[in-house]
Amino acid sequence: MAQNVSITLQNTDEGRAIVAAILSDNPAATVANMPSLTKIDCPGRLEVRRDSVETQLGRAYDLQELQLSLISLAGNVDEDDERIVIAWKN
Repeated sequence: MAQNVSITLQNTDEGRAIVAAILSDNPAATVANMPSLTKIDCPGRLEVRRDSVETQLGRAYDLQELQLSLISLAGNVDEDDERIVIAWKN
């Protein structure tokens, strides 16, 4: 069984849109909602796609903006202009 990776985001309007985008692209992900944050766990690998976030926000989005909503993450990060992938490297 793959070890979980996770991302935790602030519960703001933008944070909730990012969560919705992540969940649409990662069907194995599970969510824990708390009053001020949302934590998403996913076995093995989790992807944040720019185009999915743009669809949820209804505007252009630079993935570097994720830092404004990010509380924490667990896993190794690989990123480019189109996606951020969180996964554990062997």
